[in-house]
Amino acid sequence: MNRLLLSAAHKSSGKTTVTLGLCAAWAAGGLKVQAFKKGPDYIDPMWLSRAARRPCHNLDFYTMGRSEILATVGRFGADSDIALVEGNKGLYDGLDLDGSNSNAALAKLLQAPVVLVLDARGMTRGIAPLILGYQAFDPDVRIAGVILNQLGGRRHESKLRAVIEHYTDVPVVGAVHRDPELQIVERHLGLIPENEAEAALAMVDRIGRRIASQVDLERLLELARSAPPLEEHAPLPIESAPDQPPVRIGVARDAAFGFYYPGDLMALERAGAQIVPIDMLAADALPDIDGLFIGGGFPETKMAELEANAALRAQIKSAIDNGLPVYAECGGLMYLCRTLSWGDRQCRMVGAIAADAVMCERPQGRGYVQLEETGESPWAAAEQERIAAHEFHYSRLENLPPDTRFAYRVVRGTGVDGSHDGIVYRNLLACYAHMRDVQNNHWAARFVQFVRRCVQNASDAPADIEPPPDPSSNQRQYGVVNPS
Repeated sequence: MNRLLLSAAHKSSGKTTVTLGLCAAWAAGGLKVQAFKKGPDYIDPMWLSRAARRPCHNLDFYTMGRSEILATVGRFGADSDIALVEGNKGLYDGLDLDGSNSNAALAKLLQAPVVLVLDARGMTRGIAPLILGYQAFDPDVRIAGVILNQLGGRRHESKLRAVIEHYTDVPVVGAVHRDPELQIVERHLGLIPENEAEAALAMVDRIGRRIASQVDLERLLELARSAPPLEEHAPLPIESAPDQPPVRIGVARDAAFGFYYPGDLMALERAGAQIVPIDMLAADALPDIDGLFIGGGFPETKMAELEANAALRAQIKSAIDNGLPVYAECGGLMYLCRTLSWGDRQCRMVGAIAADAVMCERPQGRGYVQLEETGESPWAAAEQERIAAHEFHYSRLENLPPDTRFAYRVVRGTGVDGSHDGIVYRNLLACYAHMRDVQNNHWAARFVQFVRRCVQNASDAPADIEPPPDPSSNQRQYGVVNPS
């Protein structure tokens, strides 16, 4: 498998834009490009998926074992002409002192040549000791080339090329000049609604052309071809869907909610789910579904539109009260609260969670988390000591009742109140944490099994003990597993 890992000396060096441009340029040239992103991230992979024209998958030492990372790259990159891994932060940055979860560690695991994207603003001769130091720090990491970024002009580029050629043996495979056309507003990266898809594709195409004109694409392909055969690994287990009719699980997909890992959606389908996309901004009613998954996103940017869709909000509230199995993460949790406030604006939300979400200027929870089951989860793991997940939220919850039931104790991280996460109400589980369906936490199958039990309970229950219907709703009843 031809493969490269793009990293940098530090974050915000422009490697995402360069990676995006490379994916777009190669895909436009007819190559099959498989993108991967190191670490927990939704936004960059959304753009890389658009550029490569196939889903980007995350590789994360915190939630995945080394064999699972190898298997993931082997599975999704097997039919590609090139697999391109975008690192996060700097090449040697990471949680542990020994660098066991760094980009460098990933490069060594994958035996992938590394190309450094270097922000060269204000640099001339000083770039040589930077490159030499990165080479010497870990000789087992093969730094195969550098792409100079944010150059001030041709003269600046010539000076840097001369210095690097004189002092190092690392080839310069690209030189990208400062260009406002390559700047992307970060907050909106992954949240382009379908009616703006053409604008997103036009942006990807423009970046691809700009990068292709300043980077030696063929030389990079040669470096990728120099990677040795991928280390032997056990293939990912592919669960077959149960021999039962699929359960219909609605998934919020719109400009407010879009944070989903492709592997998680695939896992839902393998477990027997038929995914039904729902536009929470435009749909005037819930479709016929057996369960609902509302992922993360930026609902605060669309809070007025979410409030305006009162009919859907009321129907979701009624469905949850009547036992609809629902899983919500972060932005989905915020949407299910009574209100959402941002600055001096407050909008009404669904009201299934007895709390108010308030946006803050600084992150309220950020980074990796560890969760322990409390026994309150409607679909808890039978044998799960701790769950590795991640969180990133600027909101906090206010006015939460003291008798709130939580599915998890927070061992590491913030969660809802610093000690707990996973609000439980009837068949609803709503977390600030984002979970991934990986070998140590097959949450998707557990959720689908729970939805299936609820469907079965509803069909088996005698009519005289069905939960009383909400007179304001014509929705069907759901089998309540968690009645409190």
